[in-house]
Amino acid sequence: SREKGVTQMRRSDREVTDAAAVEQFIAEQQILRVGFCDNGEVYIVPVNYGYTCDNGKYTFYFHGAKAGRKYTLAKASPTVGFELDGAYAPLPAEKACNWSATFQSVIGTGTLTVAEDKAEKIEGLNHIMAQASGRSDWSYSEKMLDAVAVFCLRADKLTCKAKK
Repeated sequence: SREKGVTQMRRSDREVTDAAAVEQFIAEQQILRVGFCDNGEVYIVPVNYGYTCDNGKYTFYFHGAKAGRKYTLAKASPTVGFELDGAYAPLPAEKACNWSATFQSVIGTGTLTVAEDKAEKIEGLNHIMAQASGRSDWSYSEKMLDAVAVFCLRADKLTCKAKK
């Protein structure tokens, strides 16, 4: 049975429910798209990210300036949507309507906060750097830590879909 308020995936035959496969996909990607609601307008921003997964609960980290639309919306409207996609390859066919593609995607909703203390910023930055570089043993100057905003997106709902 599904949680109240959660719509069932239309193509449930494409839903990926293996937790290890979902995490492997998330670990292989580099760009997370975060969608904000801004006074009736949708604002989507692609960001590099890092993540943690604790008992199936994901937290995504990304960084940015301590000013601008993303920062303002994170403070004012912290409920967001997010999306990752990859493994795309076209599947040609003789007729236009028969063309398709392989893909995998993750979509979800969550709550965004901005890290306030130095230790939380360092943790988030290390996850971002581990995603990009495979290393998490970086150091950061006080000046840089003071200047950067580190965003923490705690996923409330997350689904994964694939066509192989």
